[in-house]
Amino acid sequence: MPMKFSVGQAFSVEARDAVAKAVYDARLEIGNARINFAFVIASIEYDFQAVFNAAKTQIGDIPMIGFSTTGELTRTGSHRRSVVVALVVDDALKIAADWLPGFAANSVQTTRGMLNTLSLTSEHKGLLMLIADGLSGEYEEVVQHLPPGRYTLAGCLAGGDLRQGRTYQFGGNRFGEEGLAGVFLSSEDLHVGVGCAHGWHSIGATFEVSRVSGQWVRALDGEIATEAYARLFGRPSRDWALPPLNTLVRLYPLGILRPDKPLLVRAPLRVELDGSLRMNANLREGDRVQLLVGSREKSIEAAKQAARHALSQLDGAEAKFALVFADISWQMLFQGFEGAEIEAVRAVIGEDVPIAGGYSYGQFTNTADAPRPEFLNQHIEVILFG
Repeated sequence: MPMKFSVGQAFSVEARDAVAKAVYDARLEIGNARINFAFVIASIEYDFQAVFNAAKTQIGDIPMIGFSTTGELTRTGSHRRSVVVALVVDDALKIAADWLPGFAANSVQTTRGMLNTLSLTSEHKGLLMLIADGLSGEYEEVVQHLPPGRYTLAGCLAGGDLRQGRTYQFGGNRFGEEGLAGVFLSSEDLHVGVGCAHGWHSIGATFEVSRVSGQWVRALDGEIATEAYARLFGRPSRDWALPPLNTLVRLYPLGILRPDKPLLVRAPLRVELDGSLRMNANLREGDRVQLLVGSREKSIEAAKQAARHALSQLDGAEAKFALVFADISWQMLFQGFEGAEIEAVRAVIGEDVPIAGGYSYGQFTNTADAPRPEFLNQHIEVILFG
């Protein structure tokens, strides 16, 4: 049987009902065909133990990968409090998937354990997808420890609840929080294309990162980090440490200046009460950074650019399914214009290609200008299967 993909989505108060309806919806497209793999993306507002149990009951004992999110993406746009299930039918597909705990405590060791579990070597050709805890981890260390090879890398940081400090990941037949999910997919007939882009640009203000403590940027140009935001945006520094600005700061990331390379975007998760920036990727003292702002128009073009790049990598194969991982900043930027990024992707890949995805706190990929794997903030990632 040729490879088939089908996406279902459901809204319900109870996680079990939402999963059951989403799986039923997806099965309508594939009938009684044997399911080989599944993607499960669900709102963080659900009880994830219930989501996982229901998925295993409804889909059966097959490998899965998925994550929690603050907003779900499908072909019809951006949504809240739903479950999205994508089913894959392909008997020739080779699958190795798992979830490992302890990523937040020791990201490198957990990643090495995942690579051993997946038996990934530089000789393998296929898709490596990683879904990591979105709030704690050494993400740049992770990509530095991935082996070189012919495989394509994609993935994201699970979205979740900043106030309660948790995100969830699915992998294989296990799930949990503060962990790492991974899957390696390969098949002679599988074509995968990945594209990433963002719509943020510099406003011309440059600073030196002058004090850092772990994942906290304490000072820019020798003063409390939020003083820079206060001067540029006209709101007192103390306001940036309180809702809603303490989380909306994600819309105003920092771009690290790199010789002969594009700015490397690093986005705060929130502002702490002391005015420091809580990052999920480390900056170093002495880094020169520029303050960035987002544009809906540039972001729509970025979504098209990412889709075009993914499509160009399919080697002429027809796009059958798309995964879309957009940074949570896109959810903020497109309030009142929900789903505009999906419309942009559809304009490139085709109106009828099924889509599943969600908002995340970061993205893993191989980019055109970075032959080594890279961790990104603020991007939209489009993964096309053909």
